[in-house]
This record gives sequence, C-alpha cells and structure tokens, in this order.
Amino acid sequence: MNARLQTEDFDAAAEAAALRNGRSDIGAIVTFTGVCGRDRGRAPAGRLRGGRVPDGLSENPGPVLEARGAAERQRLGRGQGNRRSGGRAMDTPKTGSRGMMLRTLALLAAVLLPWVPASAADVAYYDLPAGAFPHDVAPAADGGVWYTDQHQGRLGKLDPKSGKIEQIALGPGSAPHGVVVASNGMAWVTDGGQNAIVRVDPTDHAVRVFPLPKEFPDANLNTPAIDAHDTVWFTGQSGVYGRVDPASGKIEAWRAPKGAGPYGMTATPSGEVWYASLAGDYLGKIDAATGQASIIEPPRPGVGPRRVWSDSKGNVWASFWNSGEIGRYDPAAKSWKTFSLPKSKAGCYAIYVDETDKVWASDWPANAIVRLDPATGRFDSFASDKTAANVRQLAGRPGEVWGGQSGTRRLVVVRY
Repeated sequence: MNARLQTEDFDAAAEAAALRNGRSDIGAIVTFTGVCGRDRGRAPAGRLRGGRVPDGLSENPGPVLEARGAAERQRLGRGQGNRRSGGRAMDTPKTGSRGMMLRTLALLAAVLLPWVPASAADVAYYDLPAGAFPHDVAPAADGGVWYTDQHQGRLGKLDPKSGKIEQIALGPGSAPHGVVVASNGMAWVTDGGQNAIVRVDPTDHAVRVFPLPKEFPDANLNTPAIDAHDTVWFTGQSGVYGRVDPASGKIEAWRAPKGAGPYGMTATPSGEVWYASLAGDYLGKIDAATGQASIIEPPRPGVGPRRVWSDSKGNVWASFWNSGEIGRYDPAAKSWKTFSLPKSKAGCYAIYVDETDKVWASDWPANAIVRLDPATGRFDSFASDKTAANVRQLAGRPGEVWGGQSGTRRLVVVRY
C-alpha cells in the first residue's frame, strides 16, 4: 500500500465530495486529529487528542473513511510542507508556535477496493434529436453506432467522429426495441409496434419488414441475437421466441415454456442460443433443431434475469434485475456464480461482455455503468454526469462500450 501524509490545513469535507464525483488516483482519505511536532521533546509525535476538526466533522478522533475517487484532481498533499517521510517524526514547530500543534492529517491510501469510481475522462456523451428515446444500441463495422428510437419509430445511426445522426423511419406504428448487426452489415430490429422483425440495409437504408406468424399477435418483441450461421433469433415478453432465416425470409416462432417473460438474448461462440426470462425467472437454452427451449433455474428463486451475454468460453452472463447481481452460468459445469453490485441491492439491467471477458452492466439505482473483472471480483464504476440516465442495454467493440441513456436522450460510450 502506498501512502502519503498531508499536514497542511485542508477541507476534508470538500475533498470527500470530490471523491464522490469521481477521483480515482487514490483509494481512500482517512482523517484524524493528532499532534504534529515534538514540541521541544514534550509531545510524542502522532499521539491523538480529541478536539474539533476544522472541516466540521465530529470531534471523535477515530478515522473517517471515504472510499471513492476522480483522477483529474491530485492537489491534496502536492507541494505541501512538513510531510512525514520515510517514517520520520514531523519537524519541530517553528519558534513562537503553540506548545502542541493540532492538525488534521490526511492519509491517502492506494488500496484495493471492491468498487472504485473510474475517471470521467473515459466517458463521452452524444445528444440525440428532440423526442428521441434510445433503447438499444449496436456498433456498426464502419465506426458508426445504431440505436433504436422506441418512441419515434426510427432506427438511428450516429457517426461519433462528426456527430452526424441519420434517422430511418421503420414503418407505421413502429416501436423498435432491440437491434443487432449481422456479418454483412445489415441491421436487424425487433419492432414491437409492428409485431415484426425489421431489416435495414446500411448502404441505401432500405427497410424490409418480416411480420410474425398470425398465431403470435402482440408478442411484445424485445431482443434479437445472431447465431454462428447468421440466423436471426428474437424474444417477445408475451411469452414468445423465434427466428428468421435471412436467406429465405422464413420466420418461425414458439411459445416459451413458462409463458410471459422472454427478454434478453445471446448466442455463444459455438452457436448456442440462450435467452433470459425476466417474469419467468429462468434462463432458456434453445435447441436449434427442434426449436424447443430447456429451462435453467437461477441460483435462487426471484433474482429476475433480464439480459444475457456470452463470454469467449461460452459461459452465459446474466443481469439479475430483482437482486442487483451479475450471474455467470457455466453450461459445462452446470453451475452458477454470482457477483453482487457494490452499491445496489436491485436494478441490474443491461449486461455486456467485452473482448477481454470483462463484464459490463448498468446499475440503475447507482446511475452508473459498472465493469467487473471476474478474476478478481473488482468493480469499476462510470457514473453518469446527469441523473436518471436509465441505460437499458449495452453493446460494444474492442476498446469501447456503448449504451443508450433513455432518461437523458443521449448515447454514452466508455472508452478503455
């Protein structure tokens, strides 16, 4: 652990507020009241005494810990005199000073914490046109980012370099939810308003609509996923899942085994297709040959799996909306492991696994995107600069994670 000692007067309350706003070059501030100086040999250095701390904190001399942070502010302790160095006692007070000098000391400790706020410099925001309600996102091969505008019935595309935004109307009554990009660049959208799967050509913006079979009205379409054979799969919260053959346009659908609930969906590197049932409280694994789904029960009842994403090994990661956890299901071992969000007991919404198998999620109560390192259990947090961001889905490409802030009419990207 690295530490440095600050002996000049400072406002600990203000410094704690700065940490809450994002400081990350340190892991903690510990404040206490003590004697600084030998006072001509009469006062042992470092002995604690009671007394009013200048920042208005309690008179209790016990340490006060603030474990948060923001890299852009590093002035605390920089260029200050009379610091303790190498374990030596502090210099004797100057002639004329009071017998025993009380100071507030700050111990800046670079410690390993289960949750550390990340630098705001890593996050960028892009405002969308008036009235937009971005729900899901999908980075495109050309560097752009697709997003579904659920309230306006459009598929939008942002060019992050220029800030230019294109908007494509999807059809009468459209209310798009999810979007995914195929290997040929086509964008596929789940459109609950049209009760159809919609394909958008990135070159000429041509729109083709694939209505669900008449046996599945009002499916409340949710999330698409593309398997290793470029088949487009989808979920519907009314209790539906299905697929579209892009070559023939044939669309098939099945009833979910527990009725209402299918929400998030993912395909593994080996081609398996999984979905999460929020209302049904389970994971479903689809047999591509028969179309039937098998049920994987959660680690305990009531967690509410909402979104799912596969890692490079085929493990299925799920966001547990009701319990505020991230769950990992290992299909080979048929076992679960869970990671609790560091600040929230509910509200884990979106989930995404990046190219290094780090796991990203949106924490609604904390108004933040978090990143989990499964190997260490450590979380990094990227808090929004506006309240009620409401990130409903995450997706990315190497070095970037994108989300739609439905509550602020923006797209957000974390670059790492």
